[in-house]
This record gives sequence, C-alpha cells and structure tokens, in this order.
Amino acid sequence: MKNKLLLFVCLLVTGSNLFAQSTYQWKTATAGGYTYKYVTNDPSKTRFYTLKNGLTVILSPNTKEPNIEFRMSVRAGSNTDPKNATGLAHYLEHLLFKGTDKFGTANWAKEKPYLDKIDALYEKYNKTTDPAQRKEIYKEIDKTSGEASNFSIANEYDKMIAGIGGNSSNAHTWYEETVYNEDFPSNSVDKFLAIQGERFRKPIFRIFHTELEAVYEEKNRGLDNDGNKLDEAMSALLFPTHNYGQQTTIGTIEHLKNPSLLEIRKYYNKYYVPNNMAAIFTGDFNPDEMIKKVDKTFSYMVPKPVTLYNPAPEKPLTKIQQVDVYGPSAEMVDIYYRGYAENSPQSLMLNLIRSILTNGKAGLIDINLNKQQKTLRASAGYQQMKDYGVFNLTAQPKQGQTLEQASKLLLEQIDLLKQGAFDDELLKAIVANQKLGFLQAFDSNGNRAESLSTEFVLNRGTKWDKSLGDIEATAKITKAQVVAFAKEFFKDNYVIGFKHKGEDKNVMKVEKPTITPINANANLTSPFVKSVIDAPVKPIAPKFLDYQKDIAFGKVGIAEVLATKNNDNSIFRMSYRFNLGSNNYKLLPYASSYLPYLSTDKYSAEEISKAFYNIACTYNLSVGAEMVTINISGLQENFDKAVSLVEHIFANVKPNEKALTELKSSILKTRENNKLNKGQMMNALTSYAQYGSLNPFNNVLTNEEVKNIKAEDLIYILHNLNNYEHVITYYGPKDLASFSADVKKQHLLPKEFTPAAPAKVYTYTTQDANKVYFANYDMVQSEIRWLRNTGVYNKADAAEIQVFNNYFGGGMGSIVFQTIRESKALAYSTFATYVSPDRADKQYNMVAYVGSQADKMTDAVNGMNELLNVLPKSDKSFDGAKANVLNGLETTRITKDGVLYAYFADKKLGYDHDSRIDLYKELKPINFATIKSFHEQKIANKPYTYLIVASDKKVKLEDMQKFGAVTTLSLEQLFGY
Repeated sequence: MKNKLLLFVCLLVTGSNLFAQSTYQWKTATAGGYTYKYVTNDPSKTRFYTLKNGLTVILSPNTKEPNIEFRMSVRAGSNTDPKNATGLAHYLEHLLFKGTDKFGTANWAKEKPYLDKIDALYEKYNKTTDPAQRKEIYKEIDKTSGEASNFSIANEYDKMIAGIGGNSSNAHTWYEETVYNEDFPSNSVDKFLAIQGERFRKPIFRIFHTELEAVYEEKNRGLDNDGNKLDEAMSALLFPTHNYGQQTTIGTIEHLKNPSLLEIRKYYNKYYVPNNMAAIFTGDFNPDEMIKKVDKTFSYMVPKPVTLYNPAPEKPLTKIQQVDVYGPSAEMVDIYYRGYAENSPQSLMLNLIRSILTNGKAGLIDINLNKQQKTLRASAGYQQMKDYGVFNLTAQPKQGQTLEQASKLLLEQIDLLKQGAFDDELLKAIVANQKLGFLQAFDSNGNRAESLSTEFVLNRGTKWDKSLGDIEATAKITKAQVVAFAKEFFKDNYVIGFKHKGEDKNVMKVEKPTITPINANANLTSPFVKSVIDAPVKPIAPKFLDYQKDIAFGKVGIAEVLATKNNDNSIFRMSYRFNLGSNNYKLLPYASSYLPYLSTDKYSAEEISKAFYNIACTYNLSVGAEMVTINISGLQENFDKAVSLVEHIFANVKPNEKALTELKSSILKTRENNKLNKGQMMNALTSYAQYGSLNPFNNVLTNEEVKNIKAEDLIYILHNLNNYEHVITYYGPKDLASFSADVKKQHLLPKEFTPAAPAKVYTYTTQDANKVYFANYDMVQSEIRWLRNTGVYNKADAAEIQVFNNYFGGGMGSIVFQTIRESKALAYSTFATYVSPDRADKQYNMVAYVGSQADKMTDAVNGMNELLNVLPKSDKSFDGAKANVLNGLETTRITKDGVLYAYFADKKLGYDHDSRIDLYKELKPINFATIKSFHEQKIANKPYTYLIVASDKKVKLEDMQKFGAVTTLSLEQLFGY
C-alpha cells in the first residue's frame, strides 16, 4: 500500500510543481522601506511581511468599501493545552476581552491586590479536594471578586470597538489556533491599532469567575448537542494518539472545575509571542502605510523560542471501529477516515474525491442516494487540520430504514468510486465549478481574512502559492489516479458512528457555583478608552443608493425587468420573482421539493443535474410564505444554456409516481425529525405565541393530506408558474438592453398574468397577561424566549429602534449581555431585540432570549425581566451605540445584486427611495431620553409570553407558574401534524 501511494504522490507532486513554477511563484519586493513576499498572479494582491521581532503581517488591500477586516491569529489551541488542564486555551481566548492595566479598570492600583488574591485563592482551590473546604474557598473567591469588581469596568473592550464602528468582535479556539476577529471603518486605523497594541501588551485576567461560569454554560450546551458528542467519541478512536482525538477544545468537566490563572498566564507568555502570531488585514488601506503603523504598534513584542505540539505519528488503522451515541435528536450515521497533512498531494486528492461523491448536483451520492431518495439525506466532506484531515460520510436514514442500511448505502458509493463508476467529464466539471468559486472567493474581506488566517495556522502562509494553484493541480489529476488512490485509501480502516434516538445515561453537566453579581461599572470610562474614543478621525461620507440611477428598469413582454451591472467579472445572477407563496397555495413547497426528482421529455432528472454542473451553473425554485423565486446563476458564457434548460424544465417536467411516493415518505420522516429538534420546537413556540393556535408554522398539510398529494396537482403548479405575475431581475456583465433581448428569446410569457389566489392572513395575538408556553425536551439546559407583539410598522420609529437595539441587547457591549452574562453569569448566550417587520402592514415584536442551566432558569428570567422593565442608563454605552449605528450607515456600501434586494425591501415598507437616507437624518437628534421613552412606551411593564424549551425533569412547574399561567403544548399543537 505504501509503495502504491508513494507512486501516486510522486506523479501528483510532479504535475503540481510544473503548474506552480509557471503560474503562481513566490517573489520578493520592497516598498516603503519594508520587504515583503507575494505570489504572482494572486487575485487578492496579498503581501506577506515578517517584522524584526518575528511577527507575521499579512496585508490584502481591497478598496471597494471603506471597511477593514482584521484577524490576530495565534498558532496555539487545544492541542497545546496541558494534559492536566484541558480547555485552557479556550479560557484564555475569553479573557483577552477583559482589558489590561490601562483599560477595563477604573483604578488599577486598587484593583490589583484583589486580583492577586483571587489568583492565590484559585491555586488553593485547585489543590484542595475536600468538598466542604472547596466550597468555603469558592465563597472567598466570590467575595473577593465582588470587591475587585468595584474597580473593574466590564466590557470596555467591546464598547471601544463599537465606539469606533466595529460590528463583529469575536474569537474562536480550535485544535491548533486561537483567532481574534474584528472589523472596523478604514478611517479608524490609528484608533484600532492603539486598541490592539494595548490589548496584547499585558492582558489582565479580571472578572474571571463570571466568565468561567459562561464557559460552564458553553460546555453544557455542548452536552446537549448529540452531533458534538458523536464527533468527540469518533475522533477519540480515529486519533488514539493525537490530541485531535484526545483533547477537546472546551475541556473536560474535571478540568473546567479546577482552573488555574497562573497556568493560563504561563500559556499566554509561552505561545502569544510575535514569532507565533500573525496580524492580518484585508480591506481599504494603502499597504505601504499600513505596514509602518503595524510595525510601530507591535514593535514592543519580544520573540521567544516556541515549541509547538509535535506528537508521534498515528499508526495506521487496520480495522473497523464502532461508536454508539444516544440522545433525543434525530438518528444519523457518520463514517470517518483519517486523512493526511495539510497541502499534501493526498489531501488534494481527498478534496477532489469529496466533490466526486457530493457536490450538490452530480456526485455519486447526489445522484445515487439523494436524487433517488435512498436516504433522507447524505453527503461527504473533508475537514483539513495541520497534521491530518478527516474524510467523512454522513447520512440520515429515511422512513423505515435502519442506520446499518444507510451506512451500507454510503459504503456502496465508495465501492463505485473504486470501480471508476463515474463520468470522465465529472472531473472537468468539478474544476470548472472550482474556478467559478475562485472568482467569487475574494469579493469579501471576511473571506480573504479567514483564508489567510487558515494559511498561517496550517503552514505560516508559506504555501499560499500551492493553495492558489490547487485548482490547476486538481485539473491534472486523472481518473485512473483517483481510482488507484481510492482502492488503497478506502479500506476497513474507518470509524463508524451511530447516533441513536434514546436516553443518554452517561450525560453529565457542570454544576453551577453560587455567584454574587459583580459591579459592571457601566458608567465609568478609563482614561485610555476616553483618549481612543475622543481622538479625531477624518469623516467618511455615507453613500446611499439612488434607485433610479443604480437600477436599470425595463420590460420584457408584460414582465418588469430590473438590472444592475457586474463590472468585476463574468458571473451572472438572475431571478423570476413571484409575489405569491405558500400563504396562497399550500402545495407550492411540495411542488418545489418534487422538482429535483423529475424528468422531462428530453432529459432524466440525473441528466439535468449533471448538465447544470457541467456548465458551472445552478438553479433552484425557492418557496417562501409570500414569495417564490426561480434563481439562475453561473458564468455569462453559459447564460443561454442555463436559462434555456430552466425554461425547458418548467414547461416539460413529467410526473414520477415512484419519486412522489419516496418524497412523501421523506417528508413524513423529516417531520418526525423536526419534532426531535429543540430549535424547531422553539420556532414553533414563537409562531404560536405571535399568531395563536393557527399560525404560519403549523398551518401546513396534515400527514394524511401529505399522503394524498397527487402528482398531477404538483405538475400543474410547475407548468403554470410562469403564468403568474413576476418580475425579472439580473445582475451580470450585460447591459439592460442586451439582457432583455437574450431573456426575451428564452422566457415565454402569457398575454396576461393569471391572478393569484388570495393569501392566507394570520391574526396577531394580543398579550394582555403574562403566560408561559412550555415544550418538553430532554436536555441539560433550558431555553427561554420572551415575545410580545407591539403594533404595526411605523417609519417614524426606525431610527429609535436602531439605536435602542444596539444599546440594549445587540452585542457583547450591550446592556443585556453585560448584565445577564458578565455581571450575573446567568447564561452563555443572551440577547434582546425589537424586531422590525418586512412589510408595512405587519407588526413589530419584542423578543428576548436566555439559554441557561435549568437550575438557573428562575434567576435568568428575573434578570431579564428587570432589564425589560427598567432601562439602565450608561451615557458612555449610549454614545458608543449611537456612534456605531451612524458609523455603519457611513461605511456600508450596498453593491452588486444587493442593490436590487434593497430596492424590493424598501418598496415593501413603503419607500420609493433608499430608506437609509431618512434613517441617517433622524439619528442625529436621538439621545438617551429618546430611547428611554421608547422603552417605557413599548417594552416596560407589559405582559409577555414566555416560551420555554426544557426537560420537565429539570425545571419545576411551580417555578414556571411564577412567570404566568402555564400551558404545556403538545408536538401536534406546535407542528400541525
């Protein structure tokens, strides 16, 4: 086996190198006094710098909008956690938002002694095993933390970022990485660098015990996730040596209970050094100017020798291993094969094989399993890490099918792969679709930053040339090479995981400690933050849309046409938009689901899928409650082929009774699975609370009605859809006249449109007393949502709502987050928002949410109710929230077909112009008194409907009755079947 794989690798490397030498080559250049590396023909124009202290700086300019994405990527994650302190890297990630000795504190000199004492108490706590003694020590930790909080300022970092216009402050930890991500307006580069330079200078681990509680909540959420449990169990067998399988990012319960701030500090000092980090910027900047500023900002960092995780190689797997996991969610089967190191020829091959098996249209699994409805759904994937990858097959069984039967079907596709039972043209089509994806990949600053961060984590960015050349390297792989590789790779060397429906008797949870709410000091501001916020910046003028100029309006026959020009590349996106939906015709969603399985008089369903994939185009029929769209996209050179095929399909699809029988079975099985999904249950509760017992969520065909669906009824809908009134939209390289002429040849229109049936109108509920709707679900946590309908849309409220949401519950710097999570440690996830409708005749609603441990539910509800009834005042938070909204309007650029979407959205709300013009004007005079009055009139001291999904074994009826009259809703009441 080794010799055969070695021969394949040599052949593949030779082909890849030939391409890399001719197209993507590393070059060195100097500009502005700094030397950098770049890759020729790189569409992202990325520069790779290494500063004197070893810090990698990666700059990718993109001046299409005045915003910048940032990543600070550290090549350390759960793999480098100490064996006796798993979860440590993840803890540290949370603590990097707590500030330094200059921000996050109102008086560092007074705060420091308390923090030193807390450090010592945690060390004592870790070394103590007697439960009673540990409890007393924790009481002291809680007391001292409260005293320290008199001098700390919670969430100053988040307020700073929001104050300069940032909107996506976050971070994540994984096996070999911890990445901090931000976005900010391009006029705030100096402010942003001042913040980041200080942030990583000397982080202080304050407000720790409430953050620790948030991590406990995160762990408990993971314990409620059956898919997560299955992955952990399978990874442990796939990687018996490597930490990919032996340590989880979140850590063990035992280690979570015994954190050491000293160990976390050691970890920071060891791995957060410049020669192990990369500062990545993508967006609107001059790279020659940016590198000077970045160098100056981080020049204080001192390099240190870094020894990263380097385990012994895994031994080959030589047998099939099985994992069985139980839980309340739907059944599924996963099959894992151990893959290869990043940027290896084998990983390139496995990524290609993934597309041969499943690409959404023409893969073996797509055609043989999904298209023929042999499973409920199935797919393949390849996840790449630094040292190894994971190739996985997954399926959900259909009605009456066992997990073993579903797994057999998956493995049969591997057998077909080994036999070479796929078209030679499929390889060419995969490359064509990859090229299409490549054209789109660098449009987004966020996508660029993520790609470059991944490159740094995997190989310090040294293989960017290979990554750019992957498509051409893939194009050189032959079918014979695929088959030879598959025969040697796919053997009885996998881990198979069965997720059964049933009680998990091994489930545990992290018990909550007693925590006294800390003082958040929301009204205080440190001198450092004040200096950053007050520093002047050059204003960015907003650029609003002029629909009459930015959109070309025309007609094709009796249909309106709206078009915007794509001046960047050869991609087109078009749609037929129908102002009708499932509210008009209940059968529409079922017709849409039926369509992919249908043949025409010329082509089979399989041939249709392959035809679209071969020309790198796609189409779909999307059905909503109020709108139906036929969407077509791809390369303009294939426009005529794609549109012609779509027109042919809708005019000529034929009934397929066998496919309909299978579809009905799949629908019924999906419905069973929906009833096992807590997220779907919460959605059902929300619709029930908003509209009552008959609502958009449950007003669907009954199971008996599904069984009686007739093929001719669905075919009639598909054949006649184009007879209903619709608007044609186009974004692409052609102008309106050329596009109209092209589509006129293809798109047959009636002399007059057929009127649609009246839409079902749902009546909003009126909350006149507190009530509770409860749905029982076997879980560790409790999910609580508040809902209140608050009245019909009013343009005059738009500006107040924007500022209120940003201030009250819209992010980590919001009042809700600060209070519920930071101060009281009641939840990992929480938010509150005043939801605006999408149509002028619909109502607003106030929604709040807390996901907490079941035994903290009452405290969590009381905490949110306090905020709903009394709006805390923080002048600094308000100023930051308002500035953030203004900044967003000034720096947002709606482009491409986003212009069309904005036009339709504004039209539904009654605007004949860009609604942001009015919003921008109306924001200026808003002050705290404005949103306080809004809160009092719309939100405070009003009845709410509480929606609770939890286990009736873990929450008490009498506790829920304190919130309001409790109604336990059955699954049939919620789902309508």
